[in-house]
Amino acid sequence: MEFIEAFLLGLLQGVTEFLPVSSSGHLALASALLGAELAPGITFEIVVHFGSFCSIVVYFHKRIGAILADLFKSFSPSGLKSGRFMTDSNTQISYIILLSMIPAGAVYFTFKDTIEAIFFNPFLVSIMLLVTGTLLFSTKFVKDPKKDVNTGRGFMMGVAQAFALIPGISRSGSTISAGLFMGINRDSVANFSFLMVLPVLGGAMLYDLTRMAGNVDAQTLMILVIGYFTSFISGYFALKYLIILLKREKIHYFAFYCWAVGIFGIFYFF
Repeated sequence: MEFIEAFLLGLLQGVTEFLPVSSSGHLALASALLGAELAPGITFEIVVHFGSFCSIVVYFHKRIGAILADLFKSFSPSGLKSGRFMTDSNTQISYIILLSMIPAGAVYFTFKDTIEAIFFNPFLVSIMLLVTGTLLFSTKFVKDPKKDVNTGRGFMMGVAQAFALIPGISRSGSTISAGLFMGINRDSVANFSFLMVLPVLGGAMLYDLTRMAGNVDAQTLMILVIGYFTSFISGYFALKYLIILLKREKIHYFAFYCWAVGIFGIFYFF
């Protein structure tokens, strides 16, 4: 892999991880269009996903810090004695985040081979992008959602996240759309959508680390550094931009992009 390829893949990962256009779908189509030389290795894939992970942590650092601080207080001896672990709002959100992981974990380990096969079928990926576009466009008709995240709504957003394991289905698009359809207010749905993916990204990285092997030479290290920082910086601004659009009720605009890419892929790979 050359430096320019590392930059392009890092940019592709960072931008499409958070914008509701499916990072896995874009990577699948890019690999099919440009050939095997664009396909990332396991080590590089872990690094650019770590860049995305870090961009969420930096953007939501105050919220994450508050959740962790309250978790520590809730499970301290005094917190357990007072029952704080059952009543604190941040502790409750952490429970819901863990609950939301169950559907994606169950689907991934049950249908792992099928999901990976779809990745190598650009025609089917293109169809899934049309589905993503339709899902995003339908959010245009959601009016003034006011509810908060609770156990049931958080779990259903987890189901939407599991559905997004299919390449071409946007994770952020499906979880945010599901939340809006259930009436969750735009601030809460944005916060929860990206907080709930942190354990998933972290778990995926730990899983992939067990498959890493070999030494890293100077050139490979530079490629990994380029991929990481490109993914981190582009991911941060993509995340910030998406939340602005969500609050302005404009994420349905991404539907037209998904439809355009999907239609192109269907005709090109038919």
